[in-house]
Amino acid sequence: MSAKSMQPAPGADTSPDSYLPAHGNGGYQVTRYTLDLDYKVGPNRLSGHAVIEGVATQALSRFSLDLAGFRIGRVQVNGQSAKYTQRAGKLHVKPQRALQPGSVFMAEIRYTGNPHPIASAAWGDIGWDELTDGALVASQPVGAPSWFPCNDHPSDKAAYRVSVTTSSAYTVLVTGNLLAKRQGASTTTWVFERPEPTATYLMGVHIGRYEQVALATEPVPQLAAVPPRLRALFDRDFRRQTDMVDALEGFFGPYPFGEYVVVVTDDELEEPIEAQGLSVFGANLLDGRGTHERLIVHELAHQWFGNSLTVAEWKHIWLNEGFATYAEWLWAAESGGLSADVQARRWHAAMAGLPADLRIGDPGVEKLFDERVYKRGALTLHALRKLLGDLPFFALLKDWAQRYRHATVTTAQFTALAEEHAGRSLAAFFDEWLFSPALPPFPAG
Repeated sequence: MSAKSMQPAPGADTSPDSYLPAHGNGGYQVTRYTLDLDYKVGPNRLSGHAVIEGVATQALSRFSLDLAGFRIGRVQVNGQSAKYTQRAGKLHVKPQRALQPGSVFMAEIRYTGNPHPIASAAWGDIGWDELTDGALVASQPVGAPSWFPCNDHPSDKAAYRVSVTTSSAYTVLVTGNLLAKRQGASTTTWVFERPEPTATYLMGVHIGRYEQVALATEPVPQLAAVPPRLRALFDRDFRRQTDMVDALEGFFGPYPFGEYVVVVTDDELEEPIEAQGLSVFGANLLDGRGTHERLIVHELAHQWFGNSLTVAEWKHIWLNEGFATYAEWLWAAESGGLSADVQARRWHAAMAGLPADLRIGDPGVEKLFDERVYKRGALTLHALRKLLGDLPFFALLKDWAQRYRHATVTTAQFTALAEEHAGRSLAAFFDEWLFSPALPPFPAG
């Protein structure tokens, strides 16, 4: 087949995201991924069989998936062999019969290779990564194609069933509920189900020599996977996590998933990693003194804001990071530390000393994870709290988390809901706090 004959239709291999149009694809929505993975730790060798169920949103003579660095063994669409080409991180598929608008389809891809992170100029290496003894996945925002074929955009959320077969010496954690564990002669197969709609970047696989620790059964089952050498430090540093869950449920409403799992790697990590119903911390974030407790509550808060409520486009990232940062301040006050108002004043003073060249409601792709998006996002929420008063403000947060549970969200949806709770226009307020580069004065009251 010629490259010309396989050229996708306009827009078929791009997403509508203004920041990352090369990640994600047009013309269809995925409803479910079924991934059967076989991984050999030593040679870092992954063999995968992906079944992708979706719905065509337009007529498609061809479509694209995001996948990087693998050799394709076979591609089928609706049980029939399909032509395909690979280039620039895309798998272009041409089924024997064109897909009609509204039609349900199933694509199967078999692939093998040595998974490795996807390099990005702005954020470094993202995706599947080898540990000293094991592996992890850290996919935000563009790393999912490093381990499975997908429509890699946060607006296309789907259900998942993932099975991983590897050496029985290792424990496997996947973002989801453990359904089965089948042991063979030297390998074990772990099967997980993620029933809630989930963005590709929030799926992960974690393989290591871990001790599993049951932390709580209420209000949601909580489990940890920890290297045995770090168990004592973990017990001290994470001793208040169950209290955090209770506190955040009080602020935001019911925890949105069926479990919460914490993985601590035996390697150091630059930052914690959030995933759907799961968070990952490096060994360097444990010291037995609770030094990094704010990061524990920050990642937990992402289960509401970022994971259950997922941004429809990356430009809305403050809805993830501003809310999770404000949860840090709320927890500190709740647990006997500084009030949210004192913390906000301190961070306002710190932000005032930084360049005023960023609009947190649309920060630009290069500044997607700029600290000012986090801290000014939290300051925006604190200013809104002072404007509305505590009762309306926390009613708004609970309504926001519940009304858009397991959906995708935009800044416009949040501002509209805030105006609904305020009973008046807040256009000037949000324009000043979200879309003006200049830091507004600290709110009175």
